[in-house]
Amino acid sequence: MAVHDDCKLKFLELKAKRTYRFIVYKIEEKQKQVIVEKLGEPAQSYEDFTASLPADECRYAVYDFDFVTEENVQKSRIFFIAWSPDTSRVRSKMIYASSKDRFKRELDGIQVELQATDPTEMGLDVIKSRAS
Repeated sequence: MAVHDDCKLKFLELKAKRTYRFIVYKIEEKQKQVIVEKLGEPAQSYEDFTASLPADECRYAVYDFDFVTEENVQKSRIFFIAWSPDTSRVRSKMIYASSKDRFKRELDGIQVELQATDPTEMGLDVIKSRAS
């Protein structure tokens, strides 16, 4: 599975310049490559992010999560989310699962990985608990 250059470039912008809040990636099966499907503006919320994931198709996503620690320190964590809903096609789930590790290696700086098959597995409460 090839990875479009844009995937890495946009990730670097999210990581270094915080240009985006999130990035949704899609595998183009015909071209056999991962492409950027959607970019989230810095002001967009976690709800905006989850709404941008299709209910019945797999996606990879990166989310830059800001939070405040118990010591009142502002921090952020970059999450990699493998979205593979139960309702998606079996072939699609297999392609996303088999390509995940290679794709994730292309994105240097992922701090937390989540695998989600339904929205409750990547709720804001889950993100908060995994961030600290």
